[in-house]
Amino acid sequence: MSKKINPLIIVTGLIIGIAAILLTKYGNPKNMGFCIACFIRDIAGTTKLHTAPVVQYLRPEIVGIVLGSSIMAFASGEWRAKGGSSPALRFILGFMVMIGALIFLGCPLRMVIRMGGGDLNAFVGLAGFVVGILIGVLFLKKGFELKRNYDTANLDGLVLPIVLIILFVLFMIAWPTLSKYVADVKAEVEGATNSTPFAISTSGPGSMHAPIIMALAFGLIVGVLAQKSRMCMVGGIRDIVLFKNFNLITGFVAVFVAVLVGNIVLGNFKGFSVQSQPIAHSSEIWNFLGMVIVGWGSCLLGGCPLRQLILSGEGNADSAITVIGMLVGAAFAHNFSLAGGADPGMVDGVYKVFELNANGKFAAICCLIALLIISVTNLNKVEE
Repeated sequence: MSKKINPLIIVTGLIIGIAAILLTKYGNPKNMGFCIACFIRDIAGTTKLHTAPVVQYLRPEIVGIVLGSSIMAFASGEWRAKGGSSPALRFILGFMVMIGALIFLGCPLRMVIRMGGGDLNAFVGLAGFVVGILIGVLFLKKGFELKRNYDTANLDGLVLPIVLIILFVLFMIAWPTLSKYVADVKAEVEGATNSTPFAISTSGPGSMHAPIIMALAFGLIVGVLAQKSRMCMVGGIRDIVLFKNFNLITGFVAVFVAVLVGNIVLGNFKGFSVQSQPIAHSSEIWNFLGMVIVGWGSCLLGGCPLRQLILSGEGNADSAITVIGMLVGAAFAHNFSLAGGADPGMVDGVYKVFELNANGKFAAICCLIALLIISVTNLNKVEE
């Protein structure tokens, strides 16, 4: 593997950071301008896989990322339908990565965006993320593998992009009715109804979104650039440990720099702190363990949630299964009250910290045990 720094990685990171800042400026939730886990969770909500009313919206960014990756892969001759690499395990790993991300409240990408917004809780998450990757690398060195994949029917590689296109078109057809319903609810119009098949948030993070065309455009741009540059939040740390290669980590750093500078320029940066961060909590042990799950699971999968979307666009049916696992994991997290929540903040002059409930704690421990079992039982024992 070449150790030369690819400038396109840095450009991709900068564009993602700029996209996060601008999407936030024009409507997306603060410190959540471009979060893969949060956006997949919102899609699970709008399709009624879960019923949490504050996180239901079809995020065009996800559609754009997958389509952008597909367009670039076809244009460069890199699109190839393949699959068959332990699909059931990949589904479960995607499921657990999402559980960990929602306990922490963000994917690796949002973790960096939160860091650039001054959220010290995200630095705790980073520590857990690194520990999780190091555990995953340990098992990779011992021979962990999810078996090879094979060429498959082209339609296998097109399923996820096609489903996302159909879903997006249907959402656009329903959009006039949905937007009127949201406006009526906010105006307290009596008898406001949503007659579409989609659920949509009228308050909370799900109700905060940038203009649809803008969000889709940024998703397409990021999909194109990330496909070409091989951008991966997990790969950056993994490659340093395994190969002493600092190429991918530069994208990670570029996102942080772009978000930090953007927040300072726009007057959003109020300094680094733990308390009162947007849609975040300071229950640090669960911030840490949530991201251990994300780092470990993503390392075993061979890429972070963003990378899984990119690979899905390239025709990788195994990554598509992983994304579906994340979608189901998001629904499960909210239906069974496993996800983290924002700190309540100041109550009677005392700062109250969010406390993850027993369901969430149990789920985190189960995920860690399951990751250990999967890691140990998939070691290659052919040679010593």
